[in-house]
Amino acid sequence: MPGSVRRIVTAANEAGRSYILSDKTFPMEAPPGEPTRVGLWLTDSGQSSNKGTLDPVSDGVIAQIAPAHKGGSVFRIVDMPPEREQPRNPAELARRGGHTDPERSAKHPGFHATNTVDYALCLEGEVWAIMDEGETLMKAGDVLIQRGTYHAWANRSDKTCRMAFILLDAEPL
Repeated sequence: MPGSVRRIVTAANEAGRSYILSDKTFPMEAPPGEPTRVGLWLTDSGQSSNKGTLDPVSDGVIAQIAPAHKGGSVFRIVDMPPEREQPRNPAELARRGGHTDPERSAKHPGFHATNTVDYALCLEGEVWAIMDEGETLMKAGDVLIQRGTYHAWANRSDKTCRMAFILLDAEPL
């Protein structure tokens, strides 16, 4: 739908299984001459600082998946090749700080969780967001709010998918 934004939100049920809590499309509307805005998510803590001149990612490399410090964040762009070209490795996800689980890795080797709220924006292409219970196809412009749940990403197309991820440190589920 032109002039709209799709927002997908995850949650964990009472058994700790991830699922898609909501999948909504919000219209982008504004009075003539005004900027068009749509609110996607809001948090109530996590003070950052703009002091100093340190560049914490001067080489463009962030080795860990999630923020390394309480209250921290990670912002990255990821190009996901078609899945058949780059299978995921659960041991590598665990080494980089993701929580893995053998049962979930059997479903998809990319299954992992972090103690974060993630803003995942599909910039180009398409990707499947896989939960313990269900999955949904994301296309360019779609946003997923990942709330510390187990999930995996699967690019089942024949083209690279470009995603933007912002991860905010959060209390564990």
